[in-house]
Amino acid sequence: MRFENTNLETLKIDLNRLDDVMERNGMIRAGQWDYERVSYDRKFQVKEGIYYLRVQGYAVEGDVDTFDATIQLMVPILGKYYYPHGVEYGEDEVYPTHLVNQCEKLLKNIKKEAEAFAE
Repeated sequence: MRFENTNLETLKIDLNRLDDVMERNGMIRAGQWDYERVSYDRKFQVKEGIYYLRVQGYAVEGDVDTFDATIQLMVPILGKYYYPHGVEYGEDEVYPTHLVNQCEKLLKNIKKEAEAFAE
């Protein structure tokens, strides 16, 4: 599921500031990066299953590995985890309304915090 209405994809932000904003909102980057891309995830375990909210971005300036990059954010996505295959992000998945609402609230907060540092 894509969260098209967040406008996060309009933001460009310093990687270090972005890491701080995401960490405060429970989004984890961990080892999910390469020289040009980053992914932040948050796991949700609800009675309907396990879901992951993902916010991705790519470097428009600098390199992620040097912690000196400006990141262009992308449209956030929500996926359902299936053992042992992994996460499916397809539109044909069923997403609980309470989870979608929680994710929208979280993304709204991330945008509000990130806008203070965005270019």
